[in-house]
Amino acid sequence: MLPNALHPDETDHVPVLAEEVRELLAVRPGGTVVDATFGAGGHAALLAAELHGRGKLIAIDRDPTVRPYFERFRRRSAVQARFLRGEFGIVLGQLADNGLQADAILLDLGVSSMQLDRPERGFSYATDAPLDMRMDPSADESAADLVNEASERDLQTIFRRYGEERYGRQIARAIVGRRRSHPFERTGELVETIKAAIPAPARFGDGHPARRVFQALRIAVNDELGQLEKALPAAVEMLRPGGRIAVISFHSLEDRIVKHTFRDLERGCSCPPDFPVCVCGRQPVVRVLTRKAVRPSARETAQNPRAASARLRAAEKA
Repeated sequence: MLPNALHPDETDHVPVLAEEVRELLAVRPGGTVVDATFGAGGHAALLAAELHGRGKLIAIDRDPTVRPYFERFRRRSAVQARFLRGEFGIVLGQLADNGLQADAILLDLGVSSMQLDRPERGFSYATDAPLDMRMDPSADESAADLVNEASERDLQTIFRRYGEERYGRQIARAIVGRRRSHPFERTGELVETIKAAIPAPARFGDGHPARRVFQALRIAVNDELGQLEKALPAAVEMLRPGGRIAVISFHSLEDRIVKHTFRDLERGCSCPPDFPVCVCGRQPVVRVLTRKAVRPSARETAQNPRAASARLRAAEKA
């Protein structure tokens, strides 16, 4: 690593699957790297070091509090660096439309450690705080807005679809009952309502009883799956031939989208099997580099428990 490069240890979080990302993206000096979920810049520092002072890194993030982390990264990095604030699904599409070509693109999905560790952001069920969960604090709808205004049926759908919560119906009913007299304002209020709505044995089961509901609300508030579905084709379009994309996801919903998108882009001819010759002319767009999702090692999980659910997939532009 270059002396002026920002070492990941100097950021506010430990980059997940760092060595695996470095190997799969195979960044070379002089290349163009896009970190579409910059966060505190841990992965960006790792990838910028691979450029050896000859290249460019574009950072994208919707969270305005990321700016100081980027400025620190830019000062200490030896490469050209540019920060673009916005939802990565939109920004990547704009970059693709403008003809930008990249050699490596990384998406590290979900909520960042620095967001989880700041109680005022309202992402964590472990600390009582304002019920917010917006990755972009200027966005229109917060988690409190959603919880207080969505219908019982819509809440149940959100909890089932985005959180795979088996007690979604009971929780949605309890939320609607409580908000009639006391609208939700804080995470602690929501946690207590969830606990009271589910059977007693489930309160002491696998993980925190509010975990799935908080995940579901966060995904809905930030349109995380919609952004991912927009981002993947735009990112692949941006890649030069031989360029690579890596995606780190933290739950099965994200990972399923990534897996199916990569498989679809890798598939060539889509003609029915009984056609004697291909008439569709479809060619593979990518070559999948990870037949199975790459998971953190036991050592990494022990050192960083938040890495336990991480899954990494990568593909190379044909």
